Amino acid sequence: MLSAVSRSLVWRGLLAVAVGVIAIAWPGITIGAVVIVFAIGAFTSGIWQAASAFSQDRVGPVLGRLILATLDGAAGIVALAWPGITAYVLTIWIAAWAVVTGAWEVAMVFGSGEAAGRRALFGISGMLSIALGIVLFARPDIGAVSLVEVFGIFSFAAGISSLVLAVEAHRHQLGDQVIAIGRLTSGASNQTKGVLMETSDARPDRQERATNPRSIALDPAFPDSVYA
Repeated sequence: MLSAVSRSLVWRGLLAVAVGVIAIAWPGITIGAVVIVFAIGAFTSGIWQAASAFSQDRVGPVLGRLILATLDGAAGIVALAWPGITAYVLTIWIAAWAVVTGAWEVAMVFGSGEAAGRRALFGISGMLSIALGIVLFARPDIGAVSLVEVFGIFSFAAGISSLVLAVEAHRHQLGDQVIAIGRLTSGASNQTKGVLMETSDARPDRQERATNPRSIALDPAFPDSVYA
């Protein structure tokens, strides 16, 4: 059964892939539609960051995830609330959001305490976000259609990365369960051996009778009817 972290990663990945496919396939998209697509992507990321925060064991990662959730939510709200936002301004805004959140996520990787493989995957997600920001900063005049295509490709790639992370998290959970079962089995086996050894040590006289028939014959408590 999937853990809470795995489920949140799966939902984040599926939603991000869906946003990416819609953004890439939408013909003749307008700037208003671009704003909506970006806001959905930002809110999806923010919800996942908030859910992920409460699955952490230490204060540092919890605060880091909550800050990322706040940045994602603020970016989506500002884009929706900005009156008459232009493609140029929206491009700069998305670029700034991508660089800030990507750099923060990469910085969090080094203090997450996760396994090396999972840290690498989280780092790749942050680097993808930084790459999106750099591309948009380099070409802020790309227009609404090109902007949504670039954002769609980024969202699709980020979604695939989240799905891979979900699989890795599920494998890690199964590994922990196998180790726990192994420890329980080993403990029960050692306890059984201990009981058997205590029983054997407590009755040495019967062991002697079993191995020495003469000791049985000399035992006054042994019934004479046996020799009849």
